[in-house]
Amino acid sequence: MQEDSLGNDNDYNNISEGSGMTAAMEQLVAHSILQGFDAMYGRFLDVTAGAQDRFENQDWLSVHQALKQRISFYDHHVELVSRQIQIMLGRQYANREFLTAVKSSYEDLLLDYPRYDIAESFFNSVYCRIFEHRDINRDKLFVHSSQTGRIAPYPTALTRLYQSENGPHYLFERMMDETPFTLNWEDKSRDIGLIVARLEDEFGAPAMQKARLELIKEPFYRNKAAYLIGRLLLENNTQIPLVLPVLTTENRQLYVDACLCHVDDVSIVFGFARSYFMVYAPAPAALVRFLSELLPNKTHAELYTAIGCQKHGKTELYREFLHHLEHSDDKFELAPGIKGMVMSVFTLPSYGFVFKVIKDKFAPQKEMNRATVKEKYQLVKEHDRVGRMADTQEYRNFSFDRSRFSDTLLEELKREAPSSLIVTDKEIMIKHLYIERRMIPFNLYIEQANDEDLRHAVDEYGKAIKQLAAANIFPGDMLFKNFGVTRHKRVVFYDYDEISYMTEINFRRIPPPRFPEDELSAEPWYSVGTNDVFPEEFRTFLLINPKVRQLFDELHSDLFDPGYWQHLQSNIQQGQFEDVFPYKEKHRLIRAQNHS
Repeated sequence: MQEDSLGNDNDYNNISEGSGMTAAMEQLVAHSILQGFDAMYGRFLDVTAGAQDRFENQDWLSVHQALKQRISFYDHHVELVSRQIQIMLGRQYANREFLTAVKSSYEDLLLDYPRYDIAESFFNSVYCRIFEHRDINRDKLFVHSSQTGRIAPYPTALTRLYQSENGPHYLFERMMDETPFTLNWEDKSRDIGLIVARLEDEFGAPAMQKARLELIKEPFYRNKAAYLIGRLLLENNTQIPLVLPVLTTENRQLYVDACLCHVDDVSIVFGFARSYFMVYAPAPAALVRFLSELLPNKTHAELYTAIGCQKHGKTELYREFLHHLEHSDDKFELAPGIKGMVMSVFTLPSYGFVFKVIKDKFAPQKEMNRATVKEKYQLVKEHDRVGRMADTQEYRNFSFDRSRFSDTLLEELKREAPSSLIVTDKEIMIKHLYIERRMIPFNLYIEQANDEDLRHAVDEYGKAIKQLAAANIFPGDMLFKNFGVTRHKRVVFYDYDEISYMTEINFRRIPPPRFPEDELSAEPWYSVGTNDVFPEEFRTFLLINPKVRQLFDELHSDLFDPGYWQHLQSNIQQGQFEDVFPYKEKHRLIRAQNHS
């Protein structure tokens, strides 16, 4: 076992067994960790509770600030608790054996604790912070939960049940009257009529006549919308997920914008390329269990992450990864597609994620370092991803069974990222990596797409760039290889090393040549600053395929106009945030132009 900076395991053995002082210290440290977690989660809930005011006051800038602030709480409090423990323990107790005993005391504290799930992840984070992610094993960490299967009771009723013999109109009227919003509905009877008409069209009027509605009491807030989420219970015991996005008009009245009642459509709302929801959840496990019944294809990792508990989502993802390894025997291999200049990417064919490792040396044209790449990935996590940037989970000292690695992959990693590797006869440890949802690289997808899918893909690619730009993100490197296609055929950006804020870019038009010879010159006849971008050049390096060029010119030719980008910059600088809907236009009940 490695000796750490705080002490070594002999320190613990020097304390007499059965020492009352030792037991008391173990309990004190366990209490300190849980108190630190409570302080963190209390602040988490405070910021979350402000979501309704931000929504009703249309304070969209504060929405983005709150998202970033809430993410920062976790690491901040882990650092505070780690320092506190180091001060409390000094060298006498601070060793792995002692903290193993602390873990046992911590388990006792969690027996009746409503947030035991994410509190376990917090303990893991404190341990890893103190010991710099070394010696991670099942004895010292909550690799698996100490209370698998227990769902802590919710402090209050999680859902509210609506049923009415007077039909669905009355049912939804009661629901809308009991929402926590303080604003008035623009036209409640209109919205109810549109909701009922949509549901009767989907499931039939007789089924809706006796339907019941179970609704999560707390709305889910994200960007400029509030989401009412629950399920319809039909007479034949069929359960239908139901999501009603609520928006505000210019004069701050409410209206229901859409009605989503199919698993695939609801799944997109909870997609991995979207910002985390703000939903007040004092006991997340119960909420996640309810959501998993609505969305059986979503894992616990995805659902915890979607409600903002992304650090516990990371824990759950690791547990799911271990389970997958136990039930598969294929080997890790290099990911398909064009190799990146900054990252080495590999995957397990049977697994739905990719693993990304920062290379030791970048291609000459990449003027950045490892720290800059990490900053870019953190920026993405904290920013509004508008459904167009994949979320990533960051891990340190991640271990793999060496026998599961292909020889080609291991050779690649030794060549490209040797400083990140520790290789033994049985194990490959990667000191720092990102795990991200696997997608089909866009350049590979369009090579095999039929005409209909190609048109849709090109349109999606253009929309992805426009929506990112409207959210103040310029992708930088817009080559097709840096985008992926999801199972829902959405195009998502996933290569972040060159992203910038839109407000940092100087979009310029190419000046006319001074002389005929200028156009033949290998060098530009005009000056080019560090942040200068010439949208007219996009056509040259993006649209090599004539069929793609024709579609792009038809669907998104405005992306080649500097004026388009400058207009977006102006909107951002004036605090104007465009609507980006996580559902298809056909699901909207009232078209946006009625509220422009």
